[in-house]
Amino acid sequence: MNDAGPVTRALRNLVHDGGGGEALAAGICCASVDGLGVTGAALSMCLPQIAPAHEVLYATNATAAHLEELQYTLGEGPSLQALATGRPVLAPDLRDGADAWPILLSELRQHASVGALFGLPLRWGVIDLGALCLYRTTAGALAGAQLRDLLVAVDLAAVLLLGARTDLGDGQWLDQLVRGRAEIHQATGMMVVQLGASALDAFARLRAHAYAERLPLAEVAHQVVTRRLRFTADT
Repeated sequence: MNDAGPVTRALRNLVHDGGGGEALAAGICCASVDGLGVTGAALSMCLPQIAPAHEVLYATNATAAHLEELQYTLGEGPSLQALATGRPVLAPDLRDGADAWPILLSELRQHASVGALFGLPLRWGVIDLGALCLYRTTAGALAGAQLRDLLVAVDLAAVLLLGARTDLGDGQWLDQLVRGRAEIHQATGMMVVQLGASALDAFARLRAHAYAERLPLAEVAHQVVTRRLRFTADT
């Protein structure tokens, strides 16, 4: 279609060049930054139908990557909210609506220059694939045409990612995704025994430690599984 927006056009052009899921993730992230005037973008895969797994496929810069990992560690943020509701989550001014993600916003105010956040679900039918998260350093909403372009683009990206992941590829994307988060479940189970606590409480402790030490949740889980980190009721 000739009236497609810049993000959709860039993604369609990428289709002709081929490439797997990582290339598609890079394509929509970079197209979003170039076409929408945002500062950074990250695309995460999350497949609750298979496992409660989460993996950042691509981020345009370190802040975008940190923002995605921080959301999963804290359990709140636009990506998770978009994935849970299936609807876009738009926060054009983080000075407003601080009640939505209080811990995340408190962290961002201290350590990152983020003025606006936008989360878009990657979903096709009843299949949840993940989320695209955009941020800009200053406050400001997406214009109506920009949002329409982005909504078309994420729908197209969902279809393309489904195709990239159901063809005759080597399947490494799923192996990596499930293996990385499987350790989180294994670590949680080990902590249930160590602490004599419920799985929910053990997982909360795991997240809290990752947040306190400023480490990715998967890294802390790996330390527990490899017995380099042990939790007790007192520590």
